[in-house]
Amino acid sequence: MRAGIIGIMLSAMLALAAGPAVAYDTYDSRSLFANPMFIDRGTSDVAYDPRSCAGVDWDDEVVVARVTAGPRVNFVKSPDDETGKAPSCPAAGGACRKKSYLVPGDFVLAGRTRGDFTCISYRSPVRRIPAWRNGWLPRAALSPVAPMPAPQLSDWLGTWSLPNGSIAITDDGIGGRLHIVGEMAVATMRDVHTGTLDAQVKPATDNIAFLEDGWLPFETNCDSGCRVRMRRAGPFLLVQDNGDCGGAGASFTGLYRRSP
Repeated sequence: MRAGIIGIMLSAMLALAAGPAVAYDTYDSRSLFANPMFIDRGTSDVAYDPRSCAGVDWDDEVVVARVTAGPRVNFVKSPDDETGKAPSCPAAGGACRKKSYLVPGDFVLAGRTRGDFTCISYRSPVRRIPAWRNGWLPRAALSPVAPMPAPQLSDWLGTWSLPNGSIAITDDGIGGRLHIVGEMAVATMRDVHTGTLDAQVKPATDNIAFLEDGWLPFETNCDSGCRVRMRRAGPFLLVQDNGDCGGAGASFTGLYRRSP
């Protein structure tokens, strides 16, 4: 595992040095190298503004949707975009339209809807750096994909990636339990903070939840320890932890896509 962490540390440092790659138009740097926002509004200490979209939330009724309008569907600003210079957004019209856009056929994770706009998270399946784009899209430009059946054991298997880490899930062959190994590295100006997961867990319907190595239930009442929950949604894996799974800032919270 040590060799894997070292590799992720080097990748994180190289990514910071290389700067953002561009796909379609532009990605803002906040979502490129940080974990996707995916904030739990119930525990975040950031003031919550329902007009702002920083990506889907664990408590949203998340669905997979397809972009059906075209030829381009531009993202729409939140009030806090451009350092608070878009107070009337999201709204229709050029003043709230971003340069970045999606095209027909793109798949997104769709969360809450506010008026004519839906908060989404999107990740290109072909980008070299697996960054997520979060923001508002016009609700009329999206068509929900038919609900998927509850995942089978095999649907969890594989290596799921973020720009600065990954989670590998394998079948350990013990009564339907999965072996989950995660490695995360976050580069700062002076250091690299790392995090790890190593647990054996049995899924429950479409989610996994565990404390520490998986032998303690997620609901166990204790003040410390790495607490993690995961959920499948279409081709994506949604992960949330409590911030105690590694060094400062080394959180596994985010939206993952399975590596080829």
